[in-house]
Amino acid sequence: MDLFSTSWAALRTAVADLRDADFGQPSGCTGWLVQDLVCHLVIDAQDVLITLVTPTDKAATADAATYWELLADPPSGDDPLAALIPRLAAAYGEPRRLTFHLDDVGSAAGRAARLADPAQRVITQDKILTTDDYLSAYVLEWTLHHLDLVAHLPSAPGPPAQTLGASRTALEKIAGAAFPVTFTDTDALLIGTGRRRPSAVETADLGDTAGRLPLILA
Repeated sequence: MDLFSTSWAALRTAVADLRDADFGQPSGCTGWLVQDLVCHLVIDAQDVLITLVTPTDKAATADAATYWELLADPPSGDDPLAALIPRLAAAYGEPRRLTFHLDDVGSAAGRAARLADPAQRVITQDKILTTDDYLSAYVLEWTLHHLDLVAHLPSAPGPPAQTLGASRTALEKIAGAAFPVTFTDTDALLIGTGRRRPSAVETADLGDTAGRLPLILA
């Protein structure tokens, strides 16, 4: 839960420090500008709030790794929600309105996470898992989207080292294999999720694991 708070605070701070011109730059999410990604983070924060107040006494059916669905192909952009995001982001008009909304809802999500009982089971997307596992899954979500945020903004700070390391471990668990020790945590996350193509040397280092990649998480 500490890693959730660390990763979320770092991502929100990175957004707050963006210049207005940065919002029109491409993000690491194919087809989305930075402003679209920030709008998606608002919706993510709302999902966190909704899930944390949706407890259940039923047995867990997932953990932080099996929470994720693996898609055969990258999203095409035809999904109605994905298509809605750019229009919704544009409707904010000025970046300050978007950042205000993220700070407002994001702060509430952060407080709710700190107050939550880690052992309480919650239900989301037809899965039941402990709050601890749910928030652990979001460490990977926040870290990947932090990398997406700064993908074309070289002066913007990236994710904290501890959340990069935790996210790498989480992705290795999902993959069922460890990434080569020659990979930095950032390389492992970008290559592992298809955000960057591996070089010939990196592909050789991956060995049989290369055939399992990329992991398209949903």
